[in-house]
Amino acid sequence: MKLTLGFSPCPNDTFIFDALVNNKIDTEGIQFETVLEDVQTLNQWAIDGKLAITKLSYGVLPLVLEKYAVLNSGSALGNGVGPLLISNGEYTIEDVSEQLIAIPGENTTAHLLFSLAFPNATNKVFLRYDMIEDFVLSGKGLGVIIHENRFTYAQKGLHKIIDLGDYWEKETQNPIPLGGIVINRNFDTELQQKTDRLIKKSIEYAFSKYPELNDYIRSHSQEMSEDVMRKHIDLYVNKFSLELGTTGRSAIQKLLSVYSSLHPGTAIVNDTVFCN
Repeated sequence: MKLTLGFSPCPNDTFIFDALVNNKIDTEGIQFETVLEDVQTLNQWAIDGKLAITKLSYGVLPLVLEKYAVLNSGSALGNGVGPLLISNGEYTIEDVSEQLIAIPGENTTAHLLFSLAFPNATNKVFLRYDMIEDFVLSGKGLGVIIHENRFTYAQKGLHKIIDLGDYWEKETQNPIPLGGIVINRNFDTELQQKTDRLIKKSIEYAFSKYPELNDYIRSHSQEMSEDVMRKHIDLYVNKFSLELGTTGRSAIQKLLSVYSSLHPGTAIVNDTVFCN
C-alpha cells in the first residue's frame, strides 16, 4: 500500500520522519510518497483533503476535522516553544494594534495565538514564515516568527515584543499545541493505528542516533548551522511528539475551544478529534 505523506522541510519534521521514509525501520508493507512543503501550503492542502497523512498547524484543525483525525505521534507541543512577535525598533504592547503585522499563514497556530493576544489588531499581511524577518528588517511593520527564526532574529538587531506562546500558557495553563500529524478518516482503525505506531518508531529511531545529524536533515535545512538545527529539534521534538497523552490532548481541545470563541458560529466536530 502507498500513502501520501506531507511534512515541512524543517529539522524537527525531517528528524521525525527520516527513518520512516528512508527505510531505516520496517514500515510493515506501507510505502510513503512524501511531499515536503511549508506549513501554510500543507494547511491549505489539508482543507482540500489532498494528502492521506499530513503535518498541519493546529490552528487549521477546526476546519479539517470532518476529513482528518489527529494521530497520537508526531506532534509539536511544549512549553516555551511558541511564536514571537518582533519589531525593528522599540515598540510596546500598546503600539501593536496600530501596526501592520506579518503573520506566517492565515490558518496557522501562530495566527490563532496572535488573535487571542491581540483581538483588535486587524491590519495583517500573510507571508511565508521565512519571509517575515526581512519584512520586519525593511521597516514595513511587525512580524510573528516561528521555527528557526526564533534563534536568529536577535542577531539581526530585531526586538521581541511578546512571546505569544508564553501568553497562551499563562492564559490557558496548557502547553502550546503548535502542529500535529493527521490521517484521513476514511482509513480503517487498523491502518490508522499502524501509521501511528510507525511514526512513533521513526521518532524513537531518530532519538537513538541523536545528537547525530544525518544528510536527510541537513539537505532540507536551508543552510542552517548544526547548532541551530539541534536547537530546532530540541525545542520542537519531545515527549508529546512520541505520544500526546492526556495533557497533549487536553491542550488541543483547549485550542479548539479558543478557536470557537474567536469565530462565533463555527461548527466544530470535536467528539472524534483523535484517531482510535
